[in-house]
Amino acid sequence: MNSKRHRKSLNFARINAVFIKELIQMRRDRLTFAVMLAIPILELVLFGYAINTDPKHLPTAVHAEEFTPQVRSLIAGLVNSEYFDVSTNISDARDGEHLLASGEVVFVIEIPSGFTERLIRGERPQLLVAADASDPVAASNALARMNTIVNRALIKDFTGALSYLKSELGSVDLVLHPRYNPEGITQYNIVPGLLGVILTMTLVMITGVAMTRETERGTMENLLAMPGSPFEVMVGKILPFLGVGAVQTVIVLLVAHWLFAVPFVGSISLLLVSVALFIVANLALGFTFSTIAKTQIQAMQLTVFFFLPSMLLSGFMFPFRGMPMWAQVIGEVLPLTHFLRVVRGIMLKGAQFNDLRIDLAAIAAFMVVVVFIAMLRYKRTLD
Repeated sequence: MNSKRHRKSLNFARINAVFIKELIQMRRDRLTFAVMLAIPILELVLFGYAINTDPKHLPTAVHAEEFTPQVRSLIAGLVNSEYFDVSTNISDARDGEHLLASGEVVFVIEIPSGFTERLIRGERPQLLVAADASDPVAASNALARMNTIVNRALIKDFTGALSYLKSELGSVDLVLHPRYNPEGITQYNIVPGLLGVILTMTLVMITGVAMTRETERGTMENLLAMPGSPFEVMVGKILPFLGVGAVQTVIVLLVAHWLFAVPFVGSISLLLVSVALFIVANLALGFTFSTIAKTQIQAMQLTVFFFLPSMLLSGFMFPFRGMPMWAQVIGEVLPLTHFLRVVRGIMLKGAQFNDLRIDLAAIAAFMVVVVFIAMLRYKRTLD
């Protein structure tokens, strides 16, 4: 009896009315609809094209104390392998330390004086290769193929009178020096990066939600009635969350040290200044999102839409150098990309301000741009 009454009460016209109402609501909420369509497309493009665990064309500096035909063949073989992009020739081996610390190159190859002479004598001269191993995945494949690449590059010169140099062991003694993370411990690379990921996700979201909450609760009038300027309102809103970011930073650093034994060889003061700059940039971005979103849900959707490419294109999950050029260009715009280089550079490499000034300037420029956009969009009325 009850089931029959339930079937009789089922009215498809009412269901259709609710269906039409939801379609109209979806059409009105254009931001949510756009985000729902954009996120799957973004995921397909990023995972399909931008992710590559076998990076090639890695920037390489060469310090060669002689340029004989054999040395030129060796350098050409490295370039032709596509793993090494010899972009810098340095005259002083000490310059290689700065290039590695700043992240400008991944490899520094040293060819000492007398290399060719010892090669012809069959003495297997040493070829020194220093690698930035702070990201174990980025350099591992190139290092694993290094010996084969070198032997193939030189073997074409071992003809005629030099044919005796052909050897199954190879004609060169390859000396690999992985720097900063010689044991290839993944936590040393991931845990410092988590600091940037956590700050990005939480601070952008809570700031955006805090402002849109004012509108939803009807308390925005109190802010608009205040004599303060838009910039003063923004500063007042984000200041409390600076403390949140500071607490998160302390927690991550303590866990990194005590639980994962991540080394810290750089300047703590430089790290704190860098973290403060990054926190302000993310809080300003959250404030900017709040000027676009009309509801808390929309603010969270914008945060997710920004966070997804930040996590995938910054070099946190996958090697930055392994991505195609268009993905690297997008990644360079994201503040997380530069912050990861800064925090890993300070903690693992002992990088100084001069080594990181370009990345710090990029974070500061991002902050200025989002603050400017927020000030333009901030409305003093409830239109």
